[in-house]
Amino acid sequence: MQDSRRLSRPIRSYRPFATGLCTVTALLLTLSAQAWDGLVEKQEFLMEEYTTRGGDTIAPVRVGWEAYGTLNEEKDNAILITHFFSGTSQAAGRYDEDGARGYWDSIIGPGKPLDTDKYYIIASDTLVNLNAHAPNVTTTGPASIRPETGEPWGLDFPVVTIGDFVDVQKALLESQGIERLHAVMGASMGALQAYEWASRYPEQVERLIPVIGSGMTDPWLLATLSAWAAPIRLDANWNDGAYYSDTPPLDGLRESLKLVTLNANHWQWANETFDRSWAEENADPSRSLEARYAIEQTLDDIATARAQVADANHLLYLVRANQTFMAGHGESLEAGLAAIEAPTLMLYSEDDLVFAPQSVKRTAELIAADGTPVKLIPLEGTRGHLDGVLAIDQAGNELSDFLAR
Repeated sequence: MQDSRRLSRPIRSYRPFATGLCTVTALLLTLSAQAWDGLVEKQEFLMEEYTTRGGDTIAPVRVGWEAYGTLNEEKDNAILITHFFSGTSQAAGRYDEDGARGYWDSIIGPGKPLDTDKYYIIASDTLVNLNAHAPNVTTTGPASIRPETGEPWGLDFPVVTIGDFVDVQKALLESQGIERLHAVMGASMGALQAYEWASRYPEQVERLIPVIGSGMTDPWLLATLSAWAAPIRLDANWNDGAYYSDTPPLDGLRESLKLVTLNANHWQWANETFDRSWAEENADPSRSLEARYAIEQTLDDIATARAQVADANHLLYLVRANQTFMAGHGESLEAGLAAIEAPTLMLYSEDDLVFAPQSVKRTAELIAADGTPVKLIPLEGTRGHLDGVLAIDQAGNELSDFLAR
């Protein structure tokens, strides 16, 4: 009954969820860079205050950012990478020689599709980033200290949207003199940010590359996101978000992260990787409620590791930001997508269990309805939604050609 693959194989495959543990502290000093060698320096962008699209003021705002390649004198070679729900700004490279590589390292670098000899690739941590306690993440959110009180914001932090993520990114780019983007590209929640960029600021986006994401959060995804949040709210230690001076709701957070991990994958991956193997060779689940199957134990192990750097309130705020998304944040999806003028390359998975492929195709149809060029390319694999991260190099030639046009 026992399968020797039960732990090593699935854990190795989880590189997109990895978070670097090297502490790097830097301020915005210079945009000139040496030829990128794969090592990344995390930097910090500071706004003295920011007014959300809902009219609330957050002061101050700090987000981390990093870049690969060199911004040219004309400042017209920038490509913005926007990250997924559980991601960070580490799209490529490593923080030290032994560190984990960024999630899209296979396509970012010298001679790669997002060629750092040609382009300045920039990425930032979002507001309310999930990994609020990771040493290489800078993000303002409920866990941040509110200057007026000297205590964490908690649930007094304003509700923020995908549009707010984009507006903070816009301020970051403007601080570097970047007024137009050669392209904006992101996966999952990153795709939502990319759509928002192209819809809200069409004159500033020359190319749009949304990956595994559609133009609106549909009712099925609304409910899925609600299920992700539920375990935290049920944890007694959550205490309506006021847990920062006490025991954090780690049990609920771990259960939430298990659901995120499971939904981001596909049954093909689960069946091929684990079969029905047990977590422990001599612990038969048919004889004990304490015994577990390998897939259960693996999901627990991943969630436990993730929870060490994640924040429960931040997850709840991310859920709400994703739930409220509709491209353009206007009256209709049709109007929001019609505002997109940038030629669009959409990558998706037919086996996606988060963003239904039908919704992605409908998004493509609506963008193209007024003549905007759109190309839709499927990614193959057994990971479902995660193929947008793990199988991205399948679209390498298409990405290179699209960016060169």
